[in-house]
Amino acid sequence: MDGMTSVYPVQVIAVASGKGGVGKSVVAVNLALALAGLGRRVMLLDGDLAMGNIDLLLGLGAERTLADVLAGTCELGEVVVSGPGGIRVVPAASGMRSMVRLSARQQAGLIHAFGRLAEPLDVLVVDTASGVDDSTVGFVRAAREVLVVLCDEPASIADAYALIGLLNRDYGVSRFRVLANMVAGPREGRELFAKLLRLTEQFLAATLQYVGAVPWDDNLRRAVQRQSAVCEAFPRAKSALAFRAIAEKVDGWPLPANPRGHVEFFVERLIRAAQAKSA
Repeated sequence: MDGMTSVYPVQVIAVASGKGGVGKSVVAVNLALALAGLGRRVMLLDGDLAMGNIDLLLGLGAERTLADVLAGTCELGEVVVSGPGGIRVVPAASGMRSMVRLSARQQAGLIHAFGRLAEPLDVLVVDTASGVDDSTVGFVRAAREVLVVLCDEPASIADAYALIGLLNRDYGVSRFRVLANMVAGPREGRELFAKLLRLTEQFLAATLQYVGAVPWDDNLRRAVQRQSAVCEAFPRAKSALAFRAIAEKVDGWPLPANPRGHVEFFVERLIRAAQAKSA
């Protein structure tokens, strides 16, 4: 059976944040690795099409990116690289603002490229660009699950609320998972979530569900400096243990009922979202 045309659905998770500096990409990397540690077949897609950094965070040194696929110089399978723990990584371009807005031909090419990628998958983790640009909105609308990352800073809370508000009011996204990152401990994580929940309950018709907290520790910083995931470099670190606990929760999230819930279908939804915005 062809992996990409299988009737088995793929869990698609868009990792988003209202602002930069909250550790969103580090969360995406370690969540992907922790899910792979549970035996899941995981692909990590760098959804920051213009300023991608996933390959740098993992020290992969990718020679080709999605920009090369869209330019027609290589196939998507030639871009996908092997990461730690058996995860598969799709790197994005870095420093190419032209990648933010794709032409209709490029959009069609992206669908076609994913449709030919015959890799069996259980989970697709998409690290979106920070903020509320078009590509972030498109990835979030195309994914089944939206994981919003925030940290204990007033600007982070305000920007997370702004992101949720935009997606809820303008695009009808009604359910969000929330992860508190770089906090002192579990209590601080829940308090941070409670602050965001009070805002959304007062002003929005959105449902927020708390996923958990990742504590800050020196090993997390050291892992980033080493260009590796903390789950791999320091598996007994507090942050690594937290990522594994969160991955166990994520692994229990319901899968899409639609039998076409594979990666090609995800990209089709992504393109339809973009077309709806431009119509």
